[in-house]
Amino acid sequence: MAFVVSARKYRPVHFEDVVGQAHVSQTLKKALQTDHLAHAFLFCGPRGVGKTTCARILAKVINCQNVTANFEPCGECESCRAFNENASFNIMELDAASNNSVEHIRSLVEQVRFQPQQGKYKVFIIDEVHMLSASAFNAFLKTLEEPPSYAIFILATTEKHKIIPTILSRCQIFDFKRIQVKDTVAHLQKICDAEGIEAEGDALHIIAQKADGALRDALSIFDRITSASGKKITYDDVITNLNVLDYDYFFRITDALLTEDLRQVLLIFDSVLRNGFEGDHFINGLAEHLRNLLVCKDAETLRLLEVGDSLRERYRQQAAIAPASFLLTALNLCNDCDINFKMARQKPLHVELYLIKMCYAGQAVKMAAESGAEKKTPDLKEVANKQAAPVIPAPAPPKTPQPVVSPIKIEEKEAPQNTEIPSPGYAEVLPPKQDAILVKEPVAAPVSSLRKTGIGGLNSMSLKEIHAEIEEAETNGGPVPDAKLTDEDLKEAWAAYIDSIDKDSVKTILRGADIGIDPEQITVTVGSALAESTVRQEMELMEFLRKKLHAPLLALSIKLDPSRSNAAPAKPKRLTDSEKYHAMRAVNPLVDEMRKRFDLGLENE
Repeated sequence: MAFVVSARKYRPVHFEDVVGQAHVSQTLKKALQTDHLAHAFLFCGPRGVGKTTCARILAKVINCQNVTANFEPCGECESCRAFNENASFNIMELDAASNNSVEHIRSLVEQVRFQPQQGKYKVFIIDEVHMLSASAFNAFLKTLEEPPSYAIFILATTEKHKIIPTILSRCQIFDFKRIQVKDTVAHLQKICDAEGIEAEGDALHIIAQKADGALRDALSIFDRITSASGKKITYDDVITNLNVLDYDYFFRITDALLTEDLRQVLLIFDSVLRNGFEGDHFINGLAEHLRNLLVCKDAETLRLLEVGDSLRERYRQQAAIAPASFLLTALNLCNDCDINFKMARQKPLHVELYLIKMCYAGQAVKMAAESGAEKKTPDLKEVANKQAAPVIPAPAPPKTPQPVVSPIKIEEKEAPQNTEIPSPGYAEVLPPKQDAILVKEPVAAPVSSLRKTGIGGLNSMSLKEIHAEIEEAETNGGPVPDAKLTDEDLKEAWAAYIDSIDKDSVKTILRGADIGIDPEQITVTVGSALAESTVRQEMELMEFLRKKLHAPLLALSIKLDPSRSNAAPAKPKRLTDSEKYHAMRAVNPLVDEMRKRFDLGLENE
């Protein structure tokens, strides 16, 4: 007897035999039971999950003469036997991959016109329907929307997104899902029992995982393994034939990584390369192994692990000793290694470098944790000292009696941090967050100038310069720093500074600025952002003005007023002769009358 592959030999003939698609089977049975059968179905999903099989079973049930109590085909009536022998005139299958033209669809539409010879329905199964051309789809639309009462269409596709919306809207859509590993293993075990084959559970799990949710692929792999191994399928036979890395490699290398045994890690990887496996194949397998260990950390997620019972226990034991921080770090390194693998010139060395990083990942995490725990809390006293203004030690007390010191409260206004306050012989700075400064009564006059400091205030001059200004003013009888300054004084000093600089562009900007002064601040109003930036960059301006006006605490404020812009007005557009004429005619319509009377014309017309 000729050999028949398992995918055909064990193809389901009843809805209850379909693996992993109970949601589709139950819905179709309910439709048959209530006689709510649609005229067009669309079965979509991955390859090898039972789309065409369900279509064939549905077609058999529709025309079966002795439908069972649970709405399954009997398999014994004349219609079922004709279908099993591929001799049924009521059930027609069309492969749209090779019959995708308009002519093929027109031929199918012609067959729809003829009523069934036996049974109640004519069923048309169109496989790989997404391969139809756009013209073929359009030729099929009318028939699919309003077929005869005896015609039923069942379309199957693996690429639903390629089907035009007008077809989708005319069909009842069923989405088939990938078959779970446990369902595939159970089906393979049934076949093994029927064929008298002894198979290890781990071996069937490897086959199911390699099939990636497609039962037909799993059956093809099963036939291949059976041909090589005979009546006994072992785990070693499967990984040898499928070129799959043994789980043992990953368990051993994970143990070596956890113990930071770099020598063993490199030896295991060398063994993997000698057995003919590529580095990316190994690193992807290691990433999956680390993911499984992370899954085993929680009893709730343990069900996500699709392996045999013996292997599950081994995973659980290793997961108990593997820190989650190490697993996450190693997974991240595996991902980076896989991303950069294609660009690496020395691919084995590339993987070895990442394995070395994984080997010492635990140490790195531990060091980071220790450094974070041992980080010292900043000393509040030191912080206060840094934030406070620097204290200059007072001079040695003279032999003469000292004047009485009285506290003078100073109003707080927006002052920059780290403000230096003149202290030798004038003030003693208290700790931060206190409102009082002790000032000696003989020099109470300059204290009022400390009330407000703006841009270019205390921070712009050193303490020595401030003291020198004040002492010079008091000694020589000149104007004290707190004296009332006038706009004439400022304009004179401003003009003197302009004459002292060389850059013509800066001179122009400063001359065009509007300046004003109050007792403690100069206000400069400019007309553009460029002028504002230029004034701010003149670092010597405030120092010059402070010395010229004998005001060491003088501040600077710059305001932007676009209305003061000195930009030249745009030149008017030069008019053409025609534009000049039309403008003149708009002002005085008699111009046009004069042109017509003297038969005048424009040169550009």
